[in-house]
Amino acid sequence: MAVIPIEERRFPKTLVLFDVDGTLTPSRLNISPEMLDCLQKLRQVVAVGFVGGSDLSKQQEQLSVSGENVVNSFDYSFAENGLTAYRYGQQLASQSFIQYIGEERYQKLVNFCLHYIADLNIPVKRGTFVEFRNGMVNISPIGRNASTEERREFEQFDKVHNIRLNMVNALREKFGDYGLTFSIGGQISFDVFPTGWDKTYCLQHVQKEGFETIHFFGDKTFTGGNDYEIFEDPRTIGHTVTCPEDTMSQLRELFHI
Repeated sequence: MAVIPIEERRFPKTLVLFDVDGTLTPSRLNISPEMLDCLQKLRQVVAVGFVGGSDLSKQQEQLSVSGENVVNSFDYSFAENGLTAYRYGQQLASQSFIQYIGEERYQKLVNFCLHYIADLNIPVKRGTFVEFRNGMVNISPIGRNASTEERREFEQFDKVHNIRLNMVNALREKFGDYGLTFSIGGQISFDVFPTGWDKTYCLQHVQKEGFETIHFFGDKTFTGGNDYEIFEDPRTIGHTVTCPEDTMSQLRELFHI
C-alpha cells in the first residue's frame, strides 16, 4: 500500500503514537500481519509513530517487515523514549544517559543493582541484568536472556511478590538525589533515566509540527508504568489498551479504518 503525503491524509493535523510491547506487539515478540495491515490503513488517514523504551535494534526486530528499515514504516520513530528519534526516516538529535549521570555515579548505581539482584530469591535468573542504552539503563531482576515462557512466569510471580516495585523503591531511597526516574514496563524489567526523559520526551520532536491532536495508545498507563507520563500529558489524548487486538479494535472504532 503506497504511503500518501501527510498533508493529503484525511486528518493531516492528527498524530497517533503507540507504545510497542503490549500495544503493537506481544511483549518482545513480532508484530502480526493483522496489526501491520491496520497500521498501513491508519497511515492513510493520520500521521503514525511509535515510542518505546527499547533501543532501535530491538524495535527493528519486532516491527520490521521482510527486513525493511522500521523508520521507513512510520512517520515518526522514537526509540529509548525519543532519545533516538527519526522523522520521515531522517535521524534527529539525540541525548546520552552516561553524559548526564557521569561514570562514577553510574557505577554506584549499577553496583547497587547487581548486589540487590544477587540477594533476591526468585525462581530463575538468566543473565543480562543491567542493559546499558544510549538514553537509559534497563534493569531486569530475572535477566533479559529469559525465554518467553520464563518471562510470562516471572510476570505472574512479580504481580504477587512485587519484586520490581520493591527494588524500585529501594533505588529511589538510595539514589533520590540523582535526579532519576524509575519506570516499570514490560514483563521483566524497569527503566532508569533522568527525570523528564520518559516517553513525554518524544513530544518535543513533534510539538512544532503543527499537529492539533496527538493520540497515544499504551498498556502501562497506570501510575508507575512506563506509559503513564505521556498518557497523562495535557498535550495528548490517552488510550489504555490491554493487548494488540484491543489496540486494533479501538483504532477501527475511532478512525473507521
